Amino acid sequence: MNTIKTLSIAAALAASLGLAGCAASSGSGNPMPMDHGNSGSMSGSMPSGGATPGAGADHNQADTMFARMMIPHHAQAVEMSGIILAKPDMPAELTAVATKIKDAQAPEIGQMTGWLEAWNVPTAMSDHSGHGMSGMVDDAGIGKLKAAIGTEAERLFLEQMIGHHEGAIDMAQQEISAGKFPDALQLSHAIVEAQQAEITRMKQLLAGL
Repeated sequence: MNTIKTLSIAAALAASLGLAGCAASSGSGNPMPMDHGNSGSMSGSMPSGGATPGAGADHNQADTMFARMMIPHHAQAVEMSGIILAKPDMPAELTAVATKIKDAQAPEIGQMTGWLEAWNVPTAMSDHSGHGMSGMVDDAGIGKLKAAIGTEAERLFLEQMIGHHEGAIDMAQQEISAGKFPDALQLSHAIVEAQQAEITRMKQLLAGL
């Protein structure tokens, strides 16, 4: 990749970061773009040394795996949110959570896909796509969610999404420990903060059923 192309990709990704937030929405009242985290806390979580976010920044294998694994993880959260939003007569509190998750995570798929394209790394995980992604719901679980109605649908969604969020936090913490790409580290810190807040909110809703 020549210098002009690298700079063009970096500029495009930097612009996209202004539109995308983190992987899930925060109930903490300190929104980032796409409802996650806040600019103050995120600036504090950026790696030291003044590295400028963008595809041209250094990255390692942990960053690559984080993006490749989190893309399908995000995609399932979007799918699950869409399932619950399509059901009639769901409580407003529940649909608000599902809407924020869907609206936040869908753009993140594009953001992380952009990183991988800039690194010339395939996004597909081949036949190991479901391995190592903590919190993923199996096909049977997704089928149950699709078939459920009323309170049972609420309960299933909350239980499944709480576990899904916990898995995302585990993956983010692994990236924080081993990664080096500034944007991925920023996103990972946001995931930990925002999704933990959402877990708290969903547990409250679950207890109220």
